[in-house]
Amino acid sequence: MKHKILLNGVGRIGKAILKQLLDDENFEVVAINEINPYIKNIVYSINHDSTYGNLEDKFKVKDENFIKNSQNKIQILNYKNINEIDLKDIDFIIDASGVKHDIKILEKLDVKAIFLTHANQNANINIILGVNEKELNTNIHKVISTSSCNATALLPALKIIDDKKHIICGDIAAIHPLLNHQRVLDGNFVGSATRDVDYNFEFGRSATQNIIPNNTTTIKACSYVMPSINHDLISSNSLRVPTDTVGAINVCLFTQKDSYKEEIIKIFEEYEENQNYPIVLNNTEPLVSSDFKKEKFTTIIDHRYTDVKNKKMIKLLVWYDNEWGYASKTIEILKYYTHKKRAS
Repeated sequence: MKHKILLNGVGRIGKAILKQLLDDENFEVVAINEINPYIKNIVYSINHDSTYGNLEDKFKVKDENFIKNSQNKIQILNYKNINEIDLKDIDFIIDASGVKHDIKILEKLDVKAIFLTHANQNANINIILGVNEKELNTNIHKVISTSSCNATALLPALKIIDDKKHIICGDIAAIHPLLNHQRVLDGNFVGSATRDVDYNFEFGRSATQNIIPNNTTTIKACSYVMPSINHDLISSNSLRVPTDTVGAINVCLFTQKDSYKEEIIKIFEEYEENQNYPIVLNNTEPLVSSDFKKEKFTTIIDHRYTDVKNKKMIKLLVWYDNEWGYASKTIEILKYYTHKKRAS
């Protein structure tokens, strides 16, 4: 029997999760809770997507508060507070709303586990595959953060280098596609309660006309998973660029142990051959960002730009699909949870 899922929020990440679960033999999205009160608009946004293309098996509104295609029937709910929802037939909640809920309230919900698609220091555990999934304890970890898209891409690479060479300091610059909270044309400042931003003047500038510099929470999110990787060790910033999806992270690391370019490449190649999940992918082809759309590998090391200087400084370029790829890792963590729960 399939595990029953409530998807809370069907924005960019929520839609990517939904579409990847539609044909899954182990999970079924039976309900979507969405603050958008217009069910026809919800169906429209699921069926038609400017980034990833239109859904072949399209949904239609059914019986006022359900949507249905040839294989799936999903109830549409419209609750502001997740704790008001009747969860009697729900096994898991995937919260893709971006809302920072009270963790104590989530812990009381009558489901097996809740998965948050954002880094959250107060969650029972933050997980990034390839880094700390073995620390998951299904008996005590109920509210599980699947971290952020940037940290999901970056931290496996940092751990691989740290385990072999011991990082003493470094810097990263995340090149990130535009997001919905930005302005299409110049306007007033942007605030975001879900991102702990009271105001940001730069995000009030046109996202389609500018490269916009900003701080990034990437390293903070990494520290929730691997405490030794933090802002005392690695500095960071981001550049928001006018593309729809696929980000890149420019990485510069200084290490305690000596390295050589060919050695670093071999380390990542060996990891790719022996990994348990689609995490590391090594690339040497002359590709650009759009070539990585819908790629489920989320730590794509572009070895055209891998380099080592003076045996101590390692340079990496990491690609990742910040929507589809990240959503696939949330699902992989959900699957890991169910396998570990079954085995316990």
